[in-house]
Formats: sequence, structure tokens, C-alpha cells
Amino acid sequence: MVYYVTPKRYKNLLLLLLSLGFYTWGEKQLVVLIILSAFTDYFAGLIIASGKKKAGLYLSICFNLGILAYFKYANFALTNINAVLEYFNLNVFYFKSVILPIGISFYTFQTMSYTIDVYRGHVKANRNFIDFATYVTLFPQLIAGPIVRYSEIETELKQRSISLNTFNQGIQRFIIGLAKKMIIANNCAIFADAAFSLTGSQSSALISWIGIIAYTLQIYFDFSGYSDMAIGLGKMFGFNFPENFNFPYISKSIREYWQRWHMTLSQWFKDYLYIPLGGNRLSNSRTYLNLFIVFLLTGLWHGASWNFIIWGIFHGLFIVLERFGLSKFLNKQVIFSHLYTLLVILFGFVIFRSENIDYAANYFKSLFNFSAKINYEFLAFYLTTEVCIALILGAIFSTKLLENLKTIIIKSNNIKTIKIAKLSYDIGLILLFVFCFYYIATDAYNPFIYFRF
Repeated sequence: MVYYVTPKRYKNLLLLLLSLGFYTWGEKQLVVLIILSAFTDYFAGLIIASGKKKAGLYLSICFNLGILAYFKYANFALTNINAVLEYFNLNVFYFKSVILPIGISFYTFQTMSYTIDVYRGHVKANRNFIDFATYVTLFPQLIAGPIVRYSEIETELKQRSISLNTFNQGIQRFIIGLAKKMIIANNCAIFADAAFSLTGSQSSALISWIGIIAYTLQIYFDFSGYSDMAIGLGKMFGFNFPENFNFPYISKSIREYWQRWHMTLSQWFKDYLYIPLGGNRLSNSRTYLNLFIVFLLTGLWHGASWNFIIWGIFHGLFIVLERFGLSKFLNKQVIFSHLYTLLVILFGFVIFRSENIDYAANYFKSLFNFSAKINYEFLAFYLTTEVCIALILGAIFSTKLLENLKTIIIKSNNIKTIKIAKLSYDIGLILLFVFCFYYIATDAYNPFIYFRF
């Protein structure tokens, strides 16, 4: 309410203070890091604008990659160095574990996109620090995206309006995102977490397959739910954030999957890494190498672990195979192509979700251990009615079934049918909101998965 009665000239300042307060509430003194990032990239943009283009660009890239390397990858690097030293019976390094700041992967990529775009002449350097710092720290999407480029909200930082219609759209989108998280993702997590806590001898093919399907639905509705909430909150404040998901599980190739999954990250890597490396403009072998580099770094972006690196390479391998000629076959086989894509996604998430490579290998074994005895007590305890409903809803809402139904109703031009559908939709949103509050009041704290990235 305070935001809407605040004069226009002070709205960005208020948003900046609220965003810093929000981040401080979760990260305390680490808020200094994001403030320092805002200062660095603000001045880097001014340096580029003054004519010293490379100096400003290098300042931004070195600073952002530097803090990312230290806070996100120092533990991983030193742990692996120590493993090598121990293998050769050499003295190891003793180090204090580095705390990973929430959202660092997102805001560093955002600010780098700004300075690179200023360097390329795509946007002009922002000379108002309050406006720029508001862009960097904007709390709705700060912690887990979508990755918003400066060019996408440049105009709205200076001048934006909020209508009753856009505010209403924002509320609806926020409720949908909240319901994705509380009703579907959290309930799918109950079974997924339990399945991934079992050892190979305790599990069976049935439990393992339900477990990875549950996790695949969990991560999608968890992450897309956060994106929906961020987009909804953005609309309430007059911002139009980019879409981050477009029904990725209906994809018929891994290439299409990455055009639908975490779209702002995929586009970021395409524009700021893949194309500068040469994209597909050079030889085929160089194109394949560029794709492997992109997906290796995509995996590394998700976390400092060999699991994430292998997961990225795993997806990169299928992207290369599709480009090599597999896509021609997939285009002719609609059913097979969808099944193939889902299996690659599922197997990839086994690697992604497992604590280490050994556990991933054992989980793969359990997926095909059809002779193992089924633990019916485990299924009865964890596969509750709520979990089953969440799995069914997750499967339905992963498709465009409701969107197609909406299109059919609109095209019918039947005013009565449209009014009934609209009323049903509004009532449904209210019920979803009530259910979400029920889960918030009764459930334990269950953070968004991408908070740790």
C-alpha cells in the first residue's frame, strides 16, 4: 500500500530499500556483496560510456566472475585439489568453508548482461544510481529469476503505470505460482525425497521410477512456480518480466526442451557465450565444441559439483547428436520423439538430484532392478492420497490441456459458456489461495530448489 501512495519520483528508492531489506532479512551481512555488485557495474557502465569500453567491460566481467568463482566454486575447487594431493600423499590445504550467497548466480548474470549490452551499444549507460540499483536488487526475481536483462525493463525503470487490470493479472499469476509450489511441488517432494534417501538394496524399480517422476514434476513446478510469483509481483509494481517456462515437458527433442526450460538462462548463454564463440557459423566440429562448452558451463552454473557438470555434458551430448542428424529422425517419429525426450530429461534429473556420482549410478541400477522386492510399506506411507493427487495434477498441468480448453471456449463465441468458465476460473483461484494458506500454516519450511543456485 505504501508503494502505491508514494510519489513517482520516490518509487524506485522505496523499491530499492524494500529489496535490500528483503535480501538482508535472508542473508544479513552478505547484502554488502550485492550492493558492491551494483556499484561496480554502475561505474563499469559509465566507464564504457566515457569511451574506455574495454576497461569498463573487463572490470564488470572480472568482478562478477571473480565473486562467483570465490563464493560458489572455491569449496569445490579446493576439495578436489585436496583429493588429488591426498592421492599422491602430499600436504593438503586447510580452508574455511565459504558461504554461498542466495541468488548470486542470478544477479551476477543480470549485471554482466547490462555491461555487455552497454559495450555493444544495445543500451545506454544508466546515470541514475538509484534506478540502476533498483534493477539489480529488485526483490520479486532477485533470488531465483527469471534473469531479467536491463533492456527489458529500461523504460519501466523510468516510467511505468499500474492499472487495475494489470494488478489483477499480477495477483492471478502470483496465486498460480504459489499453488504450483505449495500444492504440487511440495507434495511431489515428499515422495521424491524419500525415494532418493533409500540405498540401492532398499529400493526397487517401481519406487525408483515413481521417485524420479515425482522429482521431475517437483523441480518444474517449484521453479516455474517461483517464476510465476516473480512475474506476478512484477506486474503489481508495473514491471513486465520475461517468461521463463513454456511447457518444457511437451518437447519432442532436447533442443526444444532447452527452448522451453529456464528460457532466460538459455537465451543468456546463447547471446553472451554461444554466439561470441562462433555459434554455428564455423565448421561443424567447432559448432559441436561450442555446444559442449555452453552446456558444460550450464551445468557448472547450477552448482559446484561433478553431478551438475556431468548433467550439463549429458544434455550437451544429446544436443550434439540431434544436430548431427538425430533430429531428422525425431521429426518423423512424433510419439517416439516425445518418449525419447522425456526419458533423457528423467535420466538427466537422476544425475542432477543425486548427492554424488556413486549414488546416481546406484539409482540408475535400481531403475532397472525389476527383480527387487517391492517395499509396499514404503509406498503406503509415502504415496499418500495428497501425493497421488499432486502427481496427477502435475502431469495434467505439464501439458497445454487447460490452455487448449480455454482456446476452444473462446472460439466458441458462446457468451454463457465464457461467463461460466470465467466464474469457475475466479472461484478456482480463490480456492487455490485458501489451500495454499492451509499448507503454509501446516507444512514445515520447504524452500525453493533454486535458492541454492
